[in-house]
This record gives sequence, structure tokens and C-alpha cells, in this order.
Amino acid sequence: MVDAELLKKLAEMRDKGQAEPRDALTLFEVYKQIAQEDEEIKEELEDLDTIVVQNNYSDTDFKFWIKLGEGKFEYGEGEAEEPTVTMSATAATWAGLGSGEIDSTSAYMSGDLKIEGNLQDAIAYGEILAMFGDFLEDLEG
Repeated sequence: MVDAELLKKLAEMRDKGQAEPRDALTLFEVYKQIAQEDEEIKEELEDLDTIVVQNNYSDTDFKFWIKLGEGKFEYGEGEAEEPTVTMSATAATWAGLGSGEIDSTSAYMSGDLKIEGNLQDAIAYGEILAMFGDFLEDLEG
């Protein structure tokens, strides 16, 4: 079960409007809990080869990573060892991507989201995040 207090905190952050870079860690903690609960997402993570995504905020000194695949979903602050994909954007772009106000393809094509490494991994990562987002929407009703 996804922690109700975390969901409340996520809703408060969304209502506040101005996201802080560290807010991403709260979102990914919710995603980690969803990954342990939802059978469809569990199955996708089982079928996926390991992807390590480094997320960098280009206008602050904040970085975090996500490791997913082979049945796991992990995240942490700082730099990943051997990322397969590195994504960089401003805090405003990350906030827009996280809230769904900005489309990742559009952000990439406009240069607001820079992607280095395996583009297929970046696409798979985006698809998994969309599944998490759909689950979260259903959960929040």
C-alpha cells in the first residue's frame, strides 16, 4: 500500500506549484512503493533489462539517479555508477515533466531536455514513468 502521508505530501507539493529539486525524491519514493504494489508495473520491471538513469538539474547542483529493471526499482541522490542514460534539464523543465505539463519528446526536441547515452533506454524509462503516472492518477481519483 502506498503511504498515505507520502501521497498527501505529494499533493501539497503539487498545490504549491513551485517544485524544489529534492521534491523529485518524494515522487520517486511513491513510485518505488507503487512498483512493489502494482502487478502490471512489477511485470514490466521483471521483463526490462537494467537501466540506470542519471538525472541532472542544469541550473542547480542537484542530481539523482534511478535504477530499474530485472524486477527492481531503486533511486538515490547523487551520481550513479555507470548510467546507461544521462538526462539534464533546468528545475522548471523537470517540474513540468513531473507534473505532465511538459511532454518529454517536445522538451527533448526543443533542447530543454538533453539526453546522452542509450536513447532506447530513455524511451523505455519514459514508458515506465508514464505507467507510474497513470497508476498515481487512478490512486488519487
